[in-house]
Amino acid sequence: MRSFEYGDEKIGGKEIMIAIPSMVIGVGILSLPRSISVDTIGSDGWIVLVIGGLISVLMVWLMAKLASGFPHQSFFSYASTIVSKPVAIVLTFLFAILFISVAAYDIRTLGHISQQYLFDHTPVEVVTLSFLLVVVYAVAGSRAGLFRLNMLFLPIIIFIIAIVLVMNLKWLDLTNLLPVFQTDVKGYLKGIHTSSLSYMGISIVLFYIAFVDQPKKAPKMVVLGMSIPIVMYVLIYLTCLMVFGYTATSHLLFPTIDLAKRVELPGGILERVEAIFFVVWTMGVFNTTVMAVDVAIMALHSIFKKMKKMQLIFILSPVIYYIALFPRDTGQIILFGDFLGTYMVSFAFITTIVLIVIAKIRGVKPNDKTNA
Repeated sequence: MRSFEYGDEKIGGKEIMIAIPSMVIGVGILSLPRSISVDTIGSDGWIVLVIGGLISVLMVWLMAKLASGFPHQSFFSYASTIVSKPVAIVLTFLFAILFISVAAYDIRTLGHISQQYLFDHTPVEVVTLSFLLVVVYAVAGSRAGLFRLNMLFLPIIIFIIAIVLVMNLKWLDLTNLLPVFQTDVKGYLKGIHTSSLSYMGISIVLFYIAFVDQPKKAPKMVVLGMSIPIVMYVLIYLTCLMVFGYTATSHLLFPTIDLAKRVELPGGILERVEAIFFVVWTMGVFNTTVMAVDVAIMALHSIFKKMKKMQLIFILSPVIYYIALFPRDTGQIILFGDFLGTYMVSFAFITTIVLIVIAKIRGVKPNDKTNA
């Protein structure tokens, strides 16, 4: 049976807008309130979330401006025009490695948390492999189909998270927001660094703008898309703080899960609401992982043009699985995520700035060829 294919792989402004929160909202949403509370004092965490978000908005806007300046060209194509083909090969290959690592981190975290809360008698290797197979199946299909899945899943994710937040309103204690402005400069800097890592997937913009049918509108759309996770993260953090208090939030491993556990539906319709939350969270991780693998394949295919997409999928799948099994416990998984986030955010920001500056200095102008 032949697989269904869309008429073309072009996407609109809404698709690229939805792709940003779909990529950003993933495994980190469970532990973000704790991570921010550890770095700050009282309710000051919302400040670093907003500042980190604004920095990410600037980054994603610069990435979109750069990529939209070379309409319908792949990252490898316009990077070759700006800094020469050999340098572009290195940059593209490094991005591929980073996105492979993101996919490995996502499936490992999902496997670890799912084993703790859902499949306590199932080996984590089995859970991880099962999720990877589903991701591989999705990536093997149409790229336009992935964006339509984003548009299908994201409203569900936002709706369920909103339900969890609303159902916790009766537990809110506004006094838990005190004291305010107690964090020192070092704490704010650490918090901004931590919050910036939670937005690390935005570099997909450098690759996916090539498929946008109206690239000039892309910068505005990605900024709108970036506002969704910023607002969501701030609301989740403040809710955790008002429900659990600063001290408890900073010591809970996954505060967002504990929020879902406190939800009680009228009439006892569903005793374990967190089960629904886990399903929705898995959908978010699925979106993130699928796009990470897809961008890695796209990057490698632009370098090794003779290799087919399925060949790259078969090569990368065991590599991703092998990397995913490196962290052995929760501590190692957290360290892996922090290390990966730091280098990915730094590399994406530096690469974008360098390409923009060199393009301005050299007066590089886009040509009319299509090389996505």
